[in-house]
Amino acid sequence: MNRFLQALLWLVMVGVAAGCSQLPIRDPLRISLVGIEPLPGQGLELRMAMKLRVQNPNDTPVDFDGVALEVDLRGLSFASGVSDQVGSVPRYSEMVISVPVSVSAISVLRQGLSFANGGRSSITYAIRGKVGGSMLGASTFKANGQLDLPTSLLGPAAP
Repeated sequence: MNRFLQALLWLVMVGVAAGCSQLPIRDPLRISLVGIEPLPGQGLELRMAMKLRVQNPNDTPVDFDGVALEVDLRGLSFASGVSDQVGSVPRYSEMVISVPVSVSAISVLRQGLSFANGGRSSITYAIRGKVGGSMLGASTFKANGQLDLPTSLLGPAAP
């Protein structure tokens, strides 16, 4: 019986290894923030449409079914959103998708206090999320950046 279990285990391992070798090896999607548009909100909630450029550096199309997104400003959680958008990014191509996000009044207040107490010449941001759909599950992504604010927006320096 022990020899039978060893042979069965060996066959299962060979089958899994053979199956994995047949899976396509893909480069990850490249996703970056390219725009923000206002949306109607409710009550104290702000709504925005985050425009994401999705680039496919692979020689096969990548299908997606749903997007989730989180946005941090100055290291603090700021906004989140989801979209049930379905599509396909053609091989060696790109497309822009829109994800609606919500910003709570508490997040706006927290950002305002951080801005008032910290350096005011730039704002760092981080976006992270996932694009769902492929047979292997979701593809996650992260992007960081910094927005330098014009000095004319900052007003006079405090004494």
